[in-house]
Amino acid sequence: MSESATTALPPGPRLPAAVQTWMWLRHGLRFVEFCQRRYGPVSTQRISSVGTVVYLTDPADIKAVFAGDPHVFHAGEANSMLKGVLGDTSVLVIDDDVHRDRRRLMLPPFQRDAVTKQAAVMAEVAAADIAGWPTGVSFPVAPRMAAITLEVILRTVIGASDPTRLAALRTGMPRLLRISPWETLAVANPKLQRRWPWRRLRRALAEADQLLYAEIADRRADPELASRTDTLAMLVRASDDGDRTMTDRELRDQLMTLLVAGHETTANGLSWALERLTRHPAVLAKAVAAAEASAAGDPAGDEYLDAVCKETLRARTVVFDVGRVLTEPVEIAGYRLPAGTMVVPGMVRVHADAELYPDPERFDPDRMLGATLSPSTWFPFGGGNRRCLGATFAMVEMRVVLREVLRRVELATTSAPGERPTLKQVVFVPHRGARVRVRSVRNVLPSGVPASVDQEPAPGCPATRTGPSPAHN
Repeated sequence: MSESATTALPPGPRLPAAVQTWMWLRHGLRFVEFCQRRYGPVSTQRISSVGTVVYLTDPADIKAVFAGDPHVFHAGEANSMLKGVLGDTSVLVIDDDVHRDRRRLMLPPFQRDAVTKQAAVMAEVAAADIAGWPTGVSFPVAPRMAAITLEVILRTVIGASDPTRLAALRTGMPRLLRISPWETLAVANPKLQRRWPWRRLRRALAEADQLLYAEIADRRADPELASRTDTLAMLVRASDDGDRTMTDRELRDQLMTLLVAGHETTANGLSWALERLTRHPAVLAKAVAAAEASAAGDPAGDEYLDAVCKETLRARTVVFDVGRVLTEPVEIAGYRLPAGTMVVPGMVRVHADAELYPDPERFDPDRMLGATLSPSTWFPFGGGNRRCLGATFAMVEMRVVLREVLRRVELATTSAPGERPTLKQVVFVPHRGARVRVRSVRNVLPSGVPASVDQEPAPGCPATRTGPSPAHN
């Protein structure tokens, strides 16, 4: 321990753990903002069922956590309350060498080349859903984004093709993903699922398991397995250095993880993107032109849409935080933290830091163009050896779906106040479902290049031009 380090925990609220837990759940953003203002870049919070939490907002401290020894900084242990749904072999809840080996097996389907091959399916799914959107009326777009991202996972990750099973997955999985606060008790403590108050959750899990195991069996028996590009097929084929492949149970847990972790988070990221764009007309106009450029094959169009997605994930961070449980004492931020402490890199506060992002309340995708983002100052997908496996998949999906929305419908702008982030389980959702209004449907040429009946397409991509500064929230 360095001479300047202290064995005492960092300062923090002295309120009972139950009160702090309520404040974290009910007023999460304001609570952590208060702690940062009152106690500085490092503070201690006490959360029921979690224990002692040390919240970090200094990028140097966050870098130390992400670069720390994974045998000491346990992310799987921090996620252990998810075992009741994900299973105890999920890549999210395991640690040490088991996690390293499992992650290595799961990497191939999420490398850029593999994800790129799925872009056409993403666009097809998005286009089919957008075709049914109402015009002239305000509606919450979040459920539509959820339907799109679920269908993308069912088609590209699970690779479901049997019409009956696909229909069952479409209806069954959303029920499992809409877990009530009461049901989270049985997620954190799976033994409760045996009792009658939680039998609906148990039944939903059993139905989902039946469907997923049927898909796994089909994939193992598929004579065309070697040529399939869906994630499940690639996971069935994957083997470690000793030629060990994943068991059916391990495959089920990874599929459930991808469904839970990759569905709602991406859907909410897209919902926030549309909520932000409709309140910033200048940015929306540039994004529409970028969508047209992207559809025409102009890489600059993709670059600007990516910038919109990155700025959205900064300004409206979807996941509340990421945590690590210490397995032995560690010195961080000048404190000698004891084993058992959970250290939490506070992404929502870092993303709102005016020194890192000047005028952080301004929605400004231009700040992301050509920017080299540090993994300790922009980390919506976590960081270190636990950075989200599906980060590339999620970013490509966000860009493709956003492109299809902007080139197929004309969205009305609004001067209404921005929707408030509301914490739902561990993700922030727009409190009114990200309401939008479609003014008209755009004509789209067979080649994929949109042509508006009211105006000529904007020349080039807006990412290469300058324009009015985006409006503030």
